[in-house]
Amino acid sequence: MAISDWPADERPREKLLGRGAGALSDAELLALFLRVGIRGKSAVDLARELLTQFGSLTRLCNASAAEFAGIPGMGLAKYAQLQAVMELARRALAEQMHAGDVFDSPGAVRDWLRLRIGTLPHEVFYVLMLDARNRLIRAVELFRGTLTQTSVYPREVVKLALAYNAAAVILAHNHPSGAQEPSPADELLTRSLKQALDLVDVRTLDHFIVTAHANPLSFAERGLL
Repeated sequence: MAISDWPADERPREKLLGRGAGALSDAELLALFLRVGIRGKSAVDLARELLTQFGSLTRLCNASAAEFAGIPGMGLAKYAQLQAVMELARRALAEQMHAGDVFDSPGAVRDWLRLRIGTLPHEVFYVLMLDARNRLIRAVELFRGTLTQTSVYPREVVKLALAYNAAAVILAHNHPSGAQEPSPADELLTRSLKQALDLVDVRTLDHFIVTAHANPLSFAERGLL
């Protein structure tokens, strides 16, 4: 049955307008993005198949161009639109962090980190530089590869913080394996960086471990800072 034949209050667009986007399922939201289905399948049917094939909305949104465009009814134009939506979400969250104290909207920091580095296949280390009012100055990828105490040099983090006149920093790295618990190397590195930054009066507010399918783990909340 075509979506146009559904009861009005069950159609994704009308449902969103009447009850808000939060009332829609993943498949319904994706159907609104797709706009149309293919022969024999409504946009909602196609959306459900895509979610089943990729296993989750996260994996779908982070699929490669070849993976996405290889699905019947999809293509590079749809892939480009989806990536544009993802980047708009990242930039909207970054605007929140630039505009006010990051701890006034801690969810924005976590969401931005998950969107930026949560699904990368390789490990990266980010430093978020903050001003005296805890507003984001800039986020910089400082290292890419297997994270160890010797791969991220405290002097490089200190140089970066001083170059941006940061009053505080938030550290973050991802675990592509999905394991969220900090390793002994993670804890040792965090202590080394905090000690180095303390010497130049730059506060270390937190260190997050980021994965694709869980809320980023906070060292501060764990009492590890």
